[in-house]
Amino acid sequence: MAIPLPDGLTTPALVVDPDVLDRNISRMAEASRSQGFTLRPHAKTHKCAQIADRQLRAGARGLSVATISEAEAFARAGVDDLFIAYPVWLDADKARRTRRLADEVALRVGVESVEGAQRLGDAVRGSARPVEALIEVDSGTHRTGVPPHAVGGVGKAAADAGLDVVGVFTFPGHGYGHHPQARERAARDEERTLSEAAQVLRDLGLDIRVISGGSTPTAGRWRPGTVDELRPGVYVFNDAAQLAIGSCTSEDLALVAAATVISTPAADRFVLDVGTKVLGADTSPSVTGYGYLPEFPQATITGMWEHHAVVRLPEGVRGPSLGMLVAVVPNHVCTPVNLADELLVARNGEVVDRWEVTARGANT
Repeated sequence: MAIPLPDGLTTPALVVDPDVLDRNISRMAEASRSQGFTLRPHAKTHKCAQIADRQLRAGARGLSVATISEAEAFARAGVDDLFIAYPVWLDADKARRTRRLADEVALRVGVESVEGAQRLGDAVRGSARPVEALIEVDSGTHRTGVPPHAVGGVGKAAADAGLDVVGVFTFPGHGYGHHPQARERAARDEERTLSEAAQVLRDLGLDIRVISGGSTPTAGRWRPGTVDELRPGVYVFNDAAQLAIGSCTSEDLALVAAATVISTPAADRFVLDVGTKVLGADTSPSVTGYGYLPEFPQATITGMWEHHAVVRLPEGVRGPSLGMLVAVVPNHVCTPVNLADELLVARNGEVVDRWEVTARGANT
């Protein structure tokens, strides 16, 4: 199912269906609440103050962000409870900015090294509000985070640096795998590693009260009891990767890139006016090509340039005509949003609002 695109739309543009968006937000909030989880959604997906407000009004405790500048943008928008879910390495400028945030909002920051914890402690010492630290644990993605048995040294360093060590967190990126059991396995890995890590810190006498996990693929696979906080992000919009791995259905797609057919050079090929500067260049092991076309599900975006997307059709499938509007579901929705100045909000084929991407380009 594609979002009805408004007639006369100037393309390329990102178009959001607010009814689907609100349904996605409400469903995740209710699922978290009914199972006893705190919801702290990751705002790096939408980067938008209006969507953050919807999440908070639906019951989210606060927001997760990936960078200091994202935290700054949402703090300016009035969000006063933020978790930088990233092992920030503080240079002099980032240390000053983190200290300002600590004076303004309830702030949590991720750490995964002794040195990183010491730098954070030095930066926020004497701040108006105590800064909470969560130790990042590697639950199987093998990106950042320490093994559960190694959290003790980091936790002790953070406590010695004056930080309030309140818990552990992880990112279950291996839940995005194409294997049918990938989501289930990643959820179990999270529960096991976070539980082990929390116990290591408790054995040191630390008051561990936050066990934070959960991404969009694993959020529906949790068993209550170990993890108490979820941080999904993509669920607000969903994308081609989530559709392919079964985290959503086509009815849950809340954002598309609107594109125009600018060339029809052959019966089996057409070209759209979107490229890497709109869709990004993300691929997925679960998706063939660079995106999904709901109106042409058998088509494949086989080539991407900065301002061109080349689409191939199977033999016998009729393509769109020159000048036709076509909806493209991005493989990974976070990248297109970060590239856009605004989101067009459309209901029943009419643009009803325009939302600024509040934290656009906030990557430091």
